[in-house]
Amino acid sequence: MAKRIIIIDGNSLLNRAYYAMQRPMITRDGVYTQGIFGFMNMINKIMEDYGPDYMAVAWDMKAPTFRHKEYDAYKAGRRKMPPELAMEFPIVKEIMDAMHIANLEIEGFEADDIIGTLSRIAEEEGLSPLIITGDKDALQLTSDTTKVLITRKGISEFDLYDRSKMIERYELTPEQFIDLKGLMGDSSDNIPGIPGVGEKTGIKLLKQFGSIEALVAGTDQIKAAKLRQKVEENIQLAIMSKRLATINRYVPLEMDLASFRVQEPNYEALVGIYTRLEFNSFLKRLKHDGVEIDSASDELDMGAYSVEIIETAEALDALRKLSDGETITIKVFGSDDHVAGARIDGIAILHRNTCWYLVENESTRAPITELMNEKHFRLQGHDLAADYYMLLAEGIRTFTTAFDSQVAAYVLDPARSSYDIKVMALDMLRHEIPSQKEFLEDAGQTTLFGTDHSAYANYGLHWCVVSDALRARQEKQLVQAESDFVCREIEFPLIRVLADMEHVGIRVDGGMLEEIGRKLTANIDQIQQDIYELAGETFNINSPTQLGPILFEKLGLPAGKKTKRGYSTSADILKKIADKHPIIDRILEYRTITKLYSTYVEGLRPLIDQNGRIHAHFQQTVAATGRLSCTEPNLQNIPVRTEEGRELRKAFASDEGAILIGADYSQIELRILAHLSGDENLIEAFNHGDDIHRMTASRVFGLPYDQVTSLDRSKAKAVNFGVIYGMSSFGLSENLHITRKEADSYIRDYFSKHPAVKAYMDGQIAFAREHGFTTTVFGRRRYINEIKASNFMTRQLGERLAMNSPIQGTAADIIKIAMNKVYYELEERGMRSRLILQIHDELIINAVPEELEQVKELLIRNMESAADLAVKLTCDMNQGTTWYELKD
Repeated sequence: MAKRIIIIDGNSLLNRAYYAMQRPMITRDGVYTQGIFGFMNMINKIMEDYGPDYMAVAWDMKAPTFRHKEYDAYKAGRRKMPPELAMEFPIVKEIMDAMHIANLEIEGFEADDIIGTLSRIAEEEGLSPLIITGDKDALQLTSDTTKVLITRKGISEFDLYDRSKMIERYELTPEQFIDLKGLMGDSSDNIPGIPGVGEKTGIKLLKQFGSIEALVAGTDQIKAAKLRQKVEENIQLAIMSKRLATINRYVPLEMDLASFRVQEPNYEALVGIYTRLEFNSFLKRLKHDGVEIDSASDELDMGAYSVEIIETAEALDALRKLSDGETITIKVFGSDDHVAGARIDGIAILHRNTCWYLVENESTRAPITELMNEKHFRLQGHDLAADYYMLLAEGIRTFTTAFDSQVAAYVLDPARSSYDIKVMALDMLRHEIPSQKEFLEDAGQTTLFGTDHSAYANYGLHWCVVSDALRARQEKQLVQAESDFVCREIEFPLIRVLADMEHVGIRVDGGMLEEIGRKLTANIDQIQQDIYELAGETFNINSPTQLGPILFEKLGLPAGKKTKRGYSTSADILKKIADKHPIIDRILEYRTITKLYSTYVEGLRPLIDQNGRIHAHFQQTVAATGRLSCTEPNLQNIPVRTEEGRELRKAFASDEGAILIGADYSQIELRILAHLSGDENLIEAFNHGDDIHRMTASRVFGLPYDQVTSLDRSKAKAVNFGVIYGMSSFGLSENLHITRKEADSYIRDYFSKHPAVKAYMDGQIAFAREHGFTTTVFGRRRYINEIKASNFMTRQLGERLAMNSPIQGTAADIIKIAMNKVYYELEERGMRSRLILQIHDELIINAVPEELEQVKELLIRNMESAADLAVKLTCDMNQGTTWYELKD
């Protein structure tokens, strides 16, 4: 069997890879990498699927080719390559060099010509060429030996041609395919062809005449008069188009086929490039291939540790010898199920070179809890939140956090896609450890003879050793990034707070939830009937393919662009035509209420435990700004602007006999803006207790303070928050339903009255552009790779993030500091009232009646003293037996 040579059209594949990615990928240094990432995925798949013996990549050059010299409009219609894509070409070539895959380019010729020449020579030398491209021009190169793979989507969807497949598909030989291109032209290359001659007509003519030359000699044999006229009038165009479409298979390519033989890459160079590009998955691939990426893994000598499995209460004596308050590394095995309940199966504890695996059973459960509470251990690990949830469920409460390598990774880089220990170990240590899911799938929860404690003990040791190694590196990085305070004083203490909030949960009034469900269902039914009456027929309101024709054909409403799937009925489209017909408001209302019902009535039911409580998940390592997120359920997203949304809060209640106390920061982000910018007018207004939105309306709109109307105040409020979020005049105009000119005037007037704010915003953009990140008052960093992008829209996004991130991030830091202060004071004073919810800028405590006044005092005091700013932090406080009652 002949050896295979794969010849790749580099420009074609890199372009396809770039445009196939749905989202941009940008490194911390501002380098776009999505095209490179997709291209390398294709290369790796090609290597796996086809196992080439030889390989080369052909590239176009910027210099004009012989085709440009013959026809100056050649490729003239092509859109200019985006700068983001252009910067990726030299990097891909650098990777090819590191992989010892030849990069071929010759001035004056295109990649197609290089491919054609190389495939001819390879075939003559007895090799079997496979050409991979997205350009059908290469089909003329097919033969009984040479195959062409035309990519359609990535490398997984393609069409594979040889000479017989060409004849089957086009009823033409590969040589005649050149004539076909001459007749029909090629719009992508701006090859003219004969106007009006498409593929079908071209094939018909070539089946009759065989070639363009024969067609020229026999135009009188063309039966259709109009077609004959077109051909006769454009015969020179056809001849020229054929020349332009013909691949030159004899370019001066100085080469030795032996130099294209596939060989081992330069792994050191590849590791450096992949590290620079932040391609962790490719680094992992190298590791799987047995490559020693660096010596970091030498630090993880698992043989240096001993493992002891403890299955009896007496065997716990070894741990009793540890000092009180000792720092230990921990990994808890079991279930942190927030509905069925938590359960501990075993605990791996690493101290120095010994790992104890504590098996939880009837005889050890109580002694383990007693021991852990006596020792007041300082715990370190990875993803301690899950461990803490299980520990708290077992009554283990007297511990503090020394270090969490997952949370540290989040502080160091809050935009990472994953903080899983497997990803972190590979990224930072070049060390392979299975994820917990992989371990459980491999080991199985139980064996025929019961739990395999040794497997769990060894994996627990591995987990703890990796976590310690991550800590050793992260501690230095945190100091270098000046983020140590954020980690140790804000994030680490918060892990325990969030785990306890999840553990305690909030009571749900099942009867009230059902009543709300019945009301929503009745409302949905009525709105549905209203929509049917307005439409004059019944249909599936949830189906865009049925709704679109009703709105835009039957009712004649102005539609957006129609796609292959039909009319768009998105909320944005419908809101723009809401004043055109009453059916639109009803449809939008129908969508809102059906979502409320499905998400917060049907969606809540399976999340309620046997005690009638919901234990939401508070995610600490998700939002790049530092904000917390809430899932299962997402309590932060319950809408409060509609009465139906507010009603849902009635289902969340205090414990029997207890009272909910809620305190909400007042305009915290605007207060932070005043502090960061040093704007004297804003600072004075806040410290004097002025209505900041009314003041803005007075200053920006030129109105006396006491003559500002509620509408003026609403507009000013939109301007205030628009400034915080870096909103453009377009965004503000959309928000206020005014012209862009008016919106632009509002923004200009605001900055003219608040020049310190403008200077601060400009300064943040400049700082982020120079350093690549922004910081909060407390030192939390957010890296903003988008600000260095050459694409205008992406760069604008980066500028908005630069302006807003310090404000949002500082607000996140403050509410977290307040949570820590409130929670730990409740704990230290031995109070029975518990912190149960954090929603945006609000903290909610389930207070027992006898502690009510104490709770109010400590909640306000700790929240308002969470940060020392140039403006006062103030809170609004409310109380009630349901969450609904906490809002005025």
